[in-house]
Amino acid sequence: MPYKIAVLGGDGIGPEVTAQATKVLERVGTIFGHTFHFTPGLIGGCAINATGTALPADTLALCRRSDAVLFGAVGGPQWDDPTAAVRPEQGLLSIRKELGLFANLRPVRLNEALVDASTIKPSVLRGTDLVVVRELTGGIYFGERGRRDGGNTAYDTMVYARSEIERVLRVAFRLAQQRRGKVTSVDKANVIETSRLWRETAMAVARDYPDVTLEHMLVDACAMHLIRRPATFDVIVTENMFGDILTDEASMLVGSMGMLPSASLAEGRLGLYEPIHGSAPDIAGQGIANPIGAILSAALMLRYSLDLEREAQAVERAVDRVLAEGYRTRDIASSASEAITTTVMGDLICARVTTA
Repeated sequence: MPYKIAVLGGDGIGPEVTAQATKVLERVGTIFGHTFHFTPGLIGGCAINATGTALPADTLALCRRSDAVLFGAVGGPQWDDPTAAVRPEQGLLSIRKELGLFANLRPVRLNEALVDASTIKPSVLRGTDLVVVRELTGGIYFGERGRRDGGNTAYDTMVYARSEIERVLRVAFRLAQQRRGKVTSVDKANVIETSRLWRETAMAVARDYPDVTLEHMLVDACAMHLIRRPATFDVIVTENMFGDILTDEASMLVGSMGMLPSASLAEGRLGLYEPIHGSAPDIAGQGIANPIGAILSAALMLRYSLDLEREAQAVERAVDRVLAEGYRTRDIASSASEAITTTVMGDLICARVTTA
């Protein structure tokens, strides 16, 4: 059967890395006998330039009639005015809300070949294999905000309903059942009321999963222990802003933000898949961006939206093989002279996608 994929390259290096991900998916189709139909759409700064809005109605309609969405990145210096009425990031926030993408999965697995790419000691890093489940459509990013007192006082409101917390917790617990059976629920319950509701809900949900161990951890402690003992974590689940910060920190465990994928999931099969890095306008157009995060995001797409587990594993094995052979883009290379280009990395991974 043909699979319909919306491709939203966005800004900066987004189109460069999504091009490599679609190339790998085409290779998967050839090897495993699938057909992927890729349809481009505008989002972010390029959409503002073309239509005046960060998420055009045509793009949203495209996503809704697709089986999955492959996303690049949004933003750049030409849209950096914080007072602007329309900003690229609004496109990403809007698409999450409109498509109901409430659960963001960000796996962090140390590849042994890259143990020296991180600034953290190998003895601390070894064995790191965790997933952060971030609630994506609630919290401070979507709460009431504004200015008062003539613009001299600003406020952002964090709001969570029990139902929002419960559904993302259940995603985390089900994931832990398939992994090592441990959930770390991260909050700030000693200070914040929404966190007290979060912890209360976590304890209630945990009763439905007796085979999973639940621990509670304050967000500041979690930030410390991610660096001190990352291999002790299995599944971390937390609210929107905490998850945003912790996952960027966790990316440094594997040496570069360019390495990490993510999956943003709705209630059904639909999902949006993107590398966790931003648009990196400083290196856009130079052919040096790391496409591995985007390619591994495509692997998550195969797994979660298309139910093609064997194919997902084939892509992940191909990435591991290329890294084990010593190939590196500039962000993870020991020197610029050893680095390969974005396209060459994509080609090498394509060549190693096999059925075995």
